[in-house]
Amino acid sequence: MDCPRITGYTEEAKEFLDRWNDSSEYITVHTSGSTGSPKNIHLLKSDMKISAKATNDFFGINSSSQLALPLSISYIAGKMMVVRSIMADCNLHIVSPGLDPLKGLPENIRFNLIPIVPAQIPGLLSHINLQDRLENIIVGGAPTTANQEKLLSAIGVPVYATYGMTETSSHVALRKIGSDYFYTALPGIEFGVDERSCLIIKSEAASYIELVTNDCVSLISPTRFQWLGRVDNVINTGGIKIFPEEIEKKLSPLIDNRAFYISSRASEKWGSEIILYVEGKDFDKEMFMAEAINYIDRKFIPKDIIAVKRLERTKTGKIIRR
Repeated sequence: MDCPRITGYTEEAKEFLDRWNDSSEYITVHTSGSTGSPKNIHLLKSDMKISAKATNDFFGINSSSQLALPLSISYIAGKMMVVRSIMADCNLHIVSPGLDPLKGLPENIRFNLIPIVPAQIPGLLSHINLQDRLENIIVGGAPTTANQEKLLSAIGVPVYATYGMTETSSHVALRKIGSDYFYTALPGIEFGVDERSCLIIKSEAASYIELVTNDCVSLISPTRFQWLGRVDNVINTGGIKIFPEEIEKKLSPLIDNRAFYISSRASEKWGSEIILYVEGKDFDKEMFMAEAINYIDRKFIPKDIIAVKRLERTKTGKIIRR
């Protein structure tokens, strides 16, 4: 297939474009499996077009824009960059996925939009004068740490954390790192909450109309919310409901050089008690316990630390909580 506006054209891209241009109304997409078993779902091409247009409108992507794709097209984030380029009829530069998202991209082009995942942040930060090469960055796929966000906010390029899922054809909301605490809806999207305080995504144009999530939020307005954590991760300890993600955010400066997550186990005294899983057998537990009080309330300090050689991950690099 001749695609003159795509450079770095791959077999993966060809396969996706063949399916995009066939007579089927949907595309089969793989979910990552970070919150359940991986599965295949059917996304309507019409929904993907709506999502792509919303992102293009937000970032002002048009036929003169330059987009970069350093992610795999096997997953929704990569597929949607291709769809955005098709909808805007603009240039898309595909490079092999790797820890350095700029590797292989021409240095004489300033890219209007590039998507990355947290694992690529160190590689991105290894480059200087990023404002000369990039206009906007979106980062998703997994939560960013407090230290990562601090570093990203200082590079002179707007960086946006994304909120969305495969079922919504990528993100439905964005949060500007370094200045915003809340996620703001893309054009055409509104939000509500259910009785669990879990987010409801509403779209009059998309086929799903309303999609109930398992993400607990603080709803600020119909178009803004603060993400708190997954309802299925909530820990009830001593009658207090705790979001592990909030504790992880506060502890990340103390454990930023390695992967970790907060979990729980049964406790006769508390019902459940907080524990910390951390990657690396050489983790200094005594130092952590001594320093943790400076980062979180004493009652939220883990009762135990379980250090493992390597935490289990999905194919896309997301940590699997156990």
